Amino acid sequence: MARGLRPEIGLWLLLLGATLLLGRVLRLLAEATGPARHACPALFGLAILLLWEILTRGFQVPAILLPPPSAIAAAFAANAADLWDDFGQTVLTSVLRGYLLGCGAGFAVAILADRVPFLARGLLPLGNLASAIPVVGIAPIMVMWFGFDWQSKAAVIVVMTFFPMLINTLAGLASAERIQLDLMRSYGAGYWRSLLLLRLPCALPFLFNGLKINSTLALIGAIVAEFFGTPVVGMGFRISTQVARMNLDVVWASITVAALTGSALYGALALAERRVTAWHPSFRKR
Repeated sequence: MARGLRPEIGLWLLLLGATLLLGRVLRLLAEATGPARHACPALFGLAILLLWEILTRGFQVPAILLPPPSAIAAAFAANAADLWDDFGQTVLTSVLRGYLLGCGAGFAVAILADRVPFLARGLLPLGNLASAIPVVGIAPIMVMWFGFDWQSKAAVIVVMTFFPMLINTLAGLASAERIQLDLMRSYGAGYWRSLLLLRLPCALPFLFNGLKINSTLALIGAIVAEFFGTPVVGMGFRISTQVARMNLDVVWASITVAALTGSALYGALALAERRVTAWHPSFRKR
């Protein structure tokens, strides 16, 4: 009986030691200054992968339930060409077009609604209503309307990203203080001059907030929409077909590509925000 427990006890001791070591290293990195501090997230991610590998291998978790990271990496390498084609179809074709259309339309309509308050009062309740509509309800309708190619996915993305951009832009335009607006009027500045020189700069943090939120919404919308019809390529297509074939390692490889893409898009926008709004008081307080 004791001999049968030894492998399990050894595994738990290994996990305990790795966890304690990880906690100690992360505390040291959190207290560090300079470039060493930026290594903390990467080290934490590597530690999670290591624990994942140990747990799935040690407890012999069936690969159909949760494959180890090494198997996912092998599937990633074996299907790199297909995954790249999926990335091109989903991200470069559908997401970017739908994202630009949705965010651009939301921004333009927000400027119009700011100029015509009646329009804003009518659109804001619609925005709350649209945010409650599930993407799985929109996607099949858009596929029926616009076909199986990227147009239907872009339409889903436009619906998902339009109102967040609209609401954030309106909130940003309203963030300028009354004393600042009065000062612009005292200089004889009209609506458009005040908009360009004061209100839009004040709205930049809100605009970037909308852009960052929409970067993840656009990717989610495109992938879900591909479940309901697409050419034989795309992240959603790959996930749905490989789940049906029980190839969970390929599914996790596709999920990894989607997660890395979403993180890269969000990080690029956050970096651009840091560059553009470093002067803004709300940014300096961080």
